Amino acid sequence: MMLSVFENEIMSFIPPHLVQTRSASPMDTSFGESPHSSPNTHISDTARSNIRVPAPYKRDFHAKLRNFYRKLEVKGYGQGPGKIKLMVRRDHVLEDAFNKIMSTPKKELQKSKLYITFTGEEGLDYGGPSREFFFLLSRELFNPYYGLFEYSANDTYTVQVSPMSAFVENAHEWFRFAGRVLGLALIHQYLLDAFFTRPFYKFLLKVPCCLADVEAIDAEFHQSLLWIKENDITEYGMDMFFSVNEEVFGQVTERELKPNGRNIPVTEKNKKEYLERMVKWRLERGVTEQTDCIIKGFLEVLDPRIVSVFDARELELVIAGTVEIDINDWRKNTEYRSGYHNLNQVIIWFWEAIEKFDNERRLRLLQFVTGTSSIPYEGFAALRGSNGPRKFCIEKWGKVTSLPRAHTCFNRLDLPSYTTFDMLFEKLVTAVEETSTFGIE
Repeated sequence: MMLSVFENEIMSFIPPHLVQTRSASPMDTSFGESPHSSPNTHISDTARSNIRVPAPYKRDFHAKLRNFYRKLEVKGYGQGPGKIKLMVRRDHVLEDAFNKIMSTPKKELQKSKLYITFTGEEGLDYGGPSREFFFLLSRELFNPYYGLFEYSANDTYTVQVSPMSAFVENAHEWFRFAGRVLGLALIHQYLLDAFFTRPFYKFLLKVPCCLADVEAIDAEFHQSLLWIKENDITEYGMDMFFSVNEEVFGQVTERELKPNGRNIPVTEKNKKEYLERMVKWRLERGVTEQTDCIIKGFLEVLDPRIVSVFDARELELVIAGTVEIDINDWRKNTEYRSGYHNLNQVIIWFWEAIEKFDNERRLRLLQFVTGTSSIPYEGFAALRGSNGPRKFCIEKWGKVTSLPRAHTCFNRLDLPSYTTFDMLFEKLVTAVEETSTFGIE
């Protein structure tokens, strides 16, 4: 039975006012990690221990952002002279926006100025109504209760496309609408009250995903793949082939990861290809068509060459914005392990480094450790990991030549016991500012 987005009066879900965090290097978690175990890192220590990081940042996000908006202006995006006048009812924002935006030709959506009026509140739109419109619209459109999106595996504030959306009536058009909304928000410089998993932003940019990205949607599956990556499967006599059992509408079927995959055994030699195909399968399972529709709608509004200046972490900040980090709240709700404590010199230096960081770099660090750019409105006390509430944690680990490493399932930063403040500061910045994507080596 198909479900309509407007079927029944679903109570208004109000997601948290979320704090933005800045992206940095993706991170992995080792196989079978318990909260007290010390898993393998997602960063190669020896390969990067001597990297020197210049100040300012390797990539100037604000400079990119200014250049992005400049290109939009030069190409006439949202400049007129055409106008799109959208009259919306506050209690039917989603429905009214869908009808108008989906009935407007894509060229008009790209070039026209946008004017929003709420019924009964007629007046000139100097930005306030439009800003509120995008805020309210995103709060409804990406509401998990409507069935198009669902919470990620790791928390209850980041969302991803739901496989169950296949049962929503007219789902493909709704996802194309979602893509258009994302594009319009970028063109007109309005923020959305929505936070997505890292793979979602990569899909928008058509950037390949990696093993670390699986963690956001299936931590247990991610750990299994990571174990295969880091162990010699021949020693364990593992009997694996290039196929996987997939449940579709209650029936289990065998899905080949490559032609004749069911007859191709996995070996140490071809293990890398197997993991890459498994990652692709897991991230796309049940949502390929929906994701394609989002991308289609997004590209109907915005030239991909313009937005490609950003990486996935930066695009997240462009779409949802940044909020000042409350350092006192962060510090008050941080736990320490393996010998670290509030008065430990390394911890004192760590918080001195955080004080020295500007807000953007604090956001990058927070995302480096938690894997997301969102914090629940209750603050750091309400951070969640893959298996429930999980505060920000700093654990003593590694040699002083090593970079810090992160475990997003546990919101944990593994921090070596550096011998000077300058060493800690440099290593921390290097880890957070690292631009390359950790993948399957």
